[in-house]
Amino acid sequence: MSEEKNENVEAGEEAREEEVLPDTEVIEEASAVEEESLRDQFVRLQADFANFRNRTQRERVELYQRANEDLLLELLPVLDHFELGLETARKQEADAAVLEGFSLVLDQFTSLLERFKVTPIEAVGAVFDPHVHEALTHMPSEEVAEGVCMNEVRKGYRMGEKLLRAAQVVVSSGATVEGGE
Repeated sequence: MSEEKNENVEAGEEAREEEVLPDTEVIEEASAVEEESLRDQFVRLQADFANFRNRTQRERVELYQRANEDLLLELLPVLDHFELGLETARKQEADAAVLEGFSLVLDQFTSLLERFKVTPIEAVGAVFDPHVHEALTHMPSEEVAEGVCMNEVRKGYRMGEKLLRAAQVVVSSGATVEGGE
């Protein structure tokens, strides 16, 4: 009985093989078009993924830089007050060991800023530049030419090429004119 069953199964398979198949050229054309479509989709997906990866990396770097800028902007007033305290201690002729300790801490602080490419903006004696200086006032001066920063109220800093904080300055308005013309 099982042999008859096997013969029937084999006969059924032969009959299926003998069935008329559709034209193979039409199938090949359809599969070629489908293959090309899939290839185009694959190339587009690769490009989209590369763009996504690049955008994500760029955003990560920008976020990292912005976080560093925010932290440094919070630390700069601490540095200002520390420098002011050290200057006052020198004027008050504080103990030499205390001054040396404060100087060492200040050196560490400035070397930390240098590692993050934070540099002070030179202001005193420089021509006023509204891109890096913030003019608090103008004062007449016989010694300093008009438009030159004659005093620095608060230091400014750059982080690389980017302005982190503008320097607050007093700008010379030049020599006073005597005689009211």
